[in-house]
Amino acid sequence: MSQAQWLGLITGVVFGALLQQGRVLRFEKQLGAMLLKDMTIIKFMLSAILVGMVGIYILYDTGSVELSHKSMNVGAVVVGAVLFGAGWAIMGYCPGTSIGAVGEGRWHAVFAIIGMLIGAAVYAELYPMLSRTVLAWKDFGDISLPESLGISHWVIIPIFWAVALALFAWFEKKQL
Repeated sequence: MSQAQWLGLITGVVFGALLQQGRVLRFEKQLGAMLLKDMTIIKFMLSAILVGMVGIYILYDTGSVELSHKSMNVGAVVVGAVLFGAGWAIMGYCPGTSIGAVGEGRWHAVFAIIGMLIGAAVYAELYPMLSRTVLAWKDFGDISLPESLGISHWVIIPIFWAVALALFAWFEKKQL
C-alpha cells in the first residue's frame, strides 16, 4: 500500500473510533437528529468541520496541499441532497455511520451499505442521461465561499466559529 493509502486507512479508523466514542453510530442518536431533538450528531460533525477547515487552510497557506473544489452544480446538489436525506431517513444511517455501525456489530446497517452500492450503480448507468438533464442545470464552476465573496478565508473562518459556538451554546441551553 502507498503512503496515501496508509494515511487514508489510519484516518478512517480514527474517525470511526471517534464516531463510536461520540455515540453517533446509535440509531436513537440518528433519529434524534432527524427529529431535531438530539443535536449530538450535529455537534459532532460541526466540530469536525470547524477543526478541519482550520487545518486544511493552514496546510493550504503553507503550500502543503492544493485545494480542488468540486463544481457547484445546482442539479447535482439538489438531487444528491434529496437522495442522501431520503436514505438517511429510511435507514437511520448516513454513509459513514452505516459503516461504523457494521463495525460495532449492527448487521442491519449492511442494508444501508447495499443501498448505497445499488444507488451508485444506478447513478453510473443513468449518468449519460443525467449529464444531459439534471446535471446540465446551472453550474457555477469550482467556487468557494471566500472566493465568491472576494475575501480571505481567514475572515470567513472566525465567523463560522462564532456562529458554531453560538449554536453549541443554544443547543446546551435547550438541552439538545
